[in-house]
Amino acid sequence: MTEAILEPDLPIIDPHHHLWDLRPLIASFPTPRHPFVATVALSPYYAFDQLRAEIASGHNVVGTVFMECGAFYRAGAGNAMKVLGEVEYVNGVAAQSASGLYGETRLCAGIVGHADLLLGDSVLPVLEALKSVTPRFKGIRHSAAWDADPEVLGAPFHAPRGLYLDPTFREGFAHLGRLGLTFDAWLLEPQLGDVLSLARAFPDQPIVLDHCGTPLGVASYKGRLHERFDSWRDSIRDLGKCPNVSIKLGGLAMYFAGLPDHGPEAGLSSETLAAMWRPYIETCIDAFGPNRAMFESNYPVDRWGASYAVLWNVFKRLVSGASADEKRALFAGTAAHVYGLEGLAY
Repeated sequence: MTEAILEPDLPIIDPHHHLWDLRPLIASFPTPRHPFVATVALSPYYAFDQLRAEIASGHNVVGTVFMECGAFYRAGAGNAMKVLGEVEYVNGVAAQSASGLYGETRLCAGIVGHADLLLGDSVLPVLEALKSVTPRFKGIRHSAAWDADPEVLGAPFHAPRGLYLDPTFREGFAHLGRLGLTFDAWLLEPQLGDVLSLARAFPDQPIVLDHCGTPLGVASYKGRLHERFDSWRDSIRDLGKCPNVSIKLGGLAMYFAGLPDHGPEAGLSSETLAAMWRPYIETCIDAFGPNRAMFESNYPVDRWGASYAVLWNVFKRLVSGASADEKRALFAGTAAHVYGLEGLAY
């Protein structure tokens, strides 16, 4: 699906994308594969050149934020410290981009890595080591996605149930604020009460909820999006009342939401996808406001439902009636504020 680029001059900071080399991992999964694995298999190697190709599709992406994905860990390092390899690799990509030889976009201007907060107080030296790699390091994500139905997530995900409620996890989590780090939360719609509890327990800790809280429309949830919408909306509204929480507007093109229920790159127009996603995006913006909401690509995972160019066209259609200041916040300003990227030209 190719489309004319809407509002091509509108500055965008894409606050959520990945870089990886998952070829050995994907080869290890049995067939038939879970649809998420099949989506990732479309881009088993996704690095500097692949991301640059997305950026070149026509939208005015001035900068990006890398989001951890368990890639490029240090070989031979212990389990706690191997995560430094990912940040070191991505910092090299960021430096390559910052040379200016490859265009004006500043790829990976912000980096969100990973540290195992279940280490409790022992996570502190890991966080300090991550900070020492580069000032581009902004925070961590420790995903908590879990569901009783194993068909929802499939083999790649192994978070324990109730991770964000665990006392040892919270012991480690407390160090983020002391070091001035952000926290990205990924979990599923039925779990949103867990991140609400976390946000209330740490009211000064910046938390970013990924992917609109990941509504589910697959496996045992298939056909139940409408049935579960009110519960999802109530949770989003409750989280919106926590001033320390921001939300990423995206992830709806992933397999998990079933919006669309087929992929990859389902070939649907931005008009069709905007109609599908409008209730979710408008609810999130209403709950959080433009200054605590940011559009995200979640690429290449969201390739399941849309190309990079179409994806940003969808977002622009969804807020076509917003003011210039609101668009500036939703497409760049909120991300710049949350991740400390005010130096980017937006």
